[in-house]
Amino acid sequence: MIKILLLLLFPLIFSYSKDIAKPEDILKSIYPSATVEVRDIVLSEKQVKEVEKLSRVKLNTRFVTFYIVKKGNKVIAYGYVDIHRVRTKPEAVLYVISPEGKIELIEILAFHEPLEYLPPKNWLKLFQGKDINAPLRVKKDIPNLTGATLTARAIAKNTRKVLALWKVLFGGGK
Repeated sequence: MIKILLLLLFPLIFSYSKDIAKPEDILKSIYPSATVEVRDIVLSEKQVKEVEKLSRVKLNTRFVTFYIVKKGNKVIAYGYVDIHRVRTKPEAVLYVISPEGKIELIEILAFHEPLEYLPPKNWLKLFQGKDINAPLRVKKDIPNLTGATLTARAIAKNTRKVLALWKVLFGGGK
């Protein structure tokens, strides 16, 4: 009986996942007096090439969803949830971008690798204020996470991709 219980609990012990919440609900909690518009976008081939050139990351889809945070008619932030594999398991990350195209916040929504690979909030804060022109190389521009190099690289790589998507779709700070 104990072995069965341990087998059932094993994935829970070695993974991290918050209660499933809609990205728009998370954004509303960050910006309580704002509204959140969900915008589904199909990228053109030209946009895909531009994003890949800017980010040096291959896109695996032409369909993206951005969350536009508004106060009245004014955009105050953009949100994007990126889901990618780190090693063998998926990771879901919320990127919050300012109207000027800078990272305001990165939050891990789901992480199914062992907890020792989960990046601490202080490390994620190193990305605040970074834009598409900021160098984001792990071990050079951003410190590595000891024992979690693949996680660090995935976050940095996908930060470049999300910032490139934002720049191509929303004009880079208009």
